[in-house]
Amino acid sequence: MKDFSHTWTWYFDHPPEAVWPLLADSARFNEALGVPKHAIRENVQPDGTVEFTGAFRKGPVTIAWRDHPVEWIANERFRHCCSFTSGPFASMCSNLELAPHGDTGCRADYRLEVGARSLLGRAVLSAGFVEKWGRRLDRAAGTARAFLDRRRDTPFDAAPVVVPDDVRARIDALVERIERSANGHGLAARLADYLTTAQETDLIRIRPRRLARLWGRPDREVVECCLQAVRAGLLDLRWDLLCPRCQGAKIGADRLDGLPRDGHCASCNIDYGADFAANVELTFRPSPTIRDIADGEFCLFGPMSTPHVKLQQTVAGGETREIRHDLPPGPYRLRTLHPGGEALTDHAGGGFPEAVWQAAEIAAGAAAPPGIVRLVNRDDRPVTFVIESREWARDALTAHRVTTYQTFRDLFSDQVLRPGDEAPIDTVTLMFTDLKGSTAMYGRIGDARAYRYVQDHFSFLSAALRAHNGSIVKTIGDAVMAAFADPADALRAALDIQAHTADLRARTGEDALILKLGFHTGPCIAVTLNDRLDYFGTTVNLASRLQEESRGNDIVFSTSVAEDPAIAPLLRQLEFGTEQAIVKGFDTPIVFHRIPPDALDRAAAIAGAARAEKAA
Repeated sequence: MKDFSHTWTWYFDHPPEAVWPLLADSARFNEALGVPKHAIRENVQPDGTVEFTGAFRKGPVTIAWRDHPVEWIANERFRHCCSFTSGPFASMCSNLELAPHGDTGCRADYRLEVGARSLLGRAVLSAGFVEKWGRRLDRAAGTARAFLDRRRDTPFDAAPVVVPDDVRARIDALVERIERSANGHGLAARLADYLTTAQETDLIRIRPRRLARLWGRPDREVVECCLQAVRAGLLDLRWDLLCPRCQGAKIGADRLDGLPRDGHCASCNIDYGADFAANVELTFRPSPTIRDIADGEFCLFGPMSTPHVKLQQTVAGGETREIRHDLPPGPYRLRTLHPGGEALTDHAGGGFPEAVWQAAEIAAGAAAPPGIVRLVNRDDRPVTFVIESREWARDALTAHRVTTYQTFRDLFSDQVLRPGDEAPIDTVTLMFTDLKGSTAMYGRIGDARAYRYVQDHFSFLSAALRAHNGSIVKTIGDAVMAAFADPADALRAALDIQAHTADLRARTGEDALILKLGFHTGPCIAVTLNDRLDYFGTTVNLASRLQEESRGNDIVFSTSVAEDPAIAPLLRQLEFGTEQAIVKGFDTPIVFHRIPPDALDRAAAIAGAARAEKAA
């Protein structure tokens, strides 16, 4: 029964895909509307499904409810309903529909439906509830529009935060300390302002890669600023063990060696393990001495709480539902909101495979007609289908990624795995370098002079690794082992390092000062060795052997590097050869590639142009 239903309509000079991330972000939207934080309880039912209940007090009245599964189609519409068990209302549903308007604009229709529980509920509805709520909605839509029009820095207003004078003085001192380090990048003041003005929703789990996109700055700069802010006392860090289905942060710890190996997600009712490169994430939040963030949720179930989910729909038992919607090409996972299996599919475009639920399992069926998403429920009870992109990790600073940053290893060398723990990593790029000719140079020109040249080399090598998002894992004499999350970064670093080595030879006249360099991409295992994070496995061995195949002043890399999608476009512009050799520890010949010395100058110029284009 609906005692009240009203629709507010707003227009934007931006397409639906730009408006959706704002108006469908229920947590931030609710916080802006003044909805109080509340606790969510997850109650597992006998059939394995999970019932979600929430409650808060409004004066003398306790308002409690049960959430129904939210339904949405990304960039188009959502519907969120709850049934109240106490308070003046019996039910409430929020609906949002977006549609193109004009050449590039968008029309947004937001509808609120409320059912009264009693005469008190009807009295509340008729005593200005609609007008008050409407003013809040219009204000939130207006600030979202101003944000899209670049007339303000944030999409919604946060509740005013009073910063006492002593806290402000402390913040100013910490900002100055961060900027005195090599990791501030001119961002410390902006970060401090963010901590004191942003919505609480944004501060519960600060994801630096998301901040980097919002601020238009490189990931590394924002990550390094946040890491230094932890050292200074402006931020706290937290390792989260994410559920592989809903990507919720269900378990956390302030030390990597304190994170459990396994977790349980009550929302999905599943057990899962830690994957260093996939579902262990480093996040940040304000130090309580700067801003204390209370526990609770503004909304747990909005579409932007799980932005990787592109479609979520509840289908009745025995029903087949066809939805007009184009899912872009990419990797997807089909599953349900309830316990059960999953199906992976790589969508190349055209007809998307139908999702079929039967006997507690989901399968990808025949392709539906182009522009149609078909959901088939062959069970006798309702099922909530979920279609999600597997490219969810764009904003996640995974443990694997952050531990390849030199700044992390410099500032948090004590953040390691438990002794005896092993963390499999699907893909890492490992580089080995070895400086030839240094021993003979010490004997020829004297220790002091040779030492300066060698230190010049290692100083630049360390800086180049950091600048290209890599880190030194360990050094062995004049040899270095380095790690990268992205092979394209490794190639650019290699080009810079060899260019500097050539410049060092020219400046010193030491032609015998030659650098051998090789790198390889593949799976390996992260472990703690000698109180630091290290890597072991075939990938490590092959990367080391490729460095041995280097003749010096060249760059040697493996076929897995050459075939990586991130590096292939760059390599197509470079001159390199293909060779093979029997190397120690491998039974069959290893195919590898070499950029010769006479091609390094042109390769460095091309890589620099590509880097500049990416930055722009």
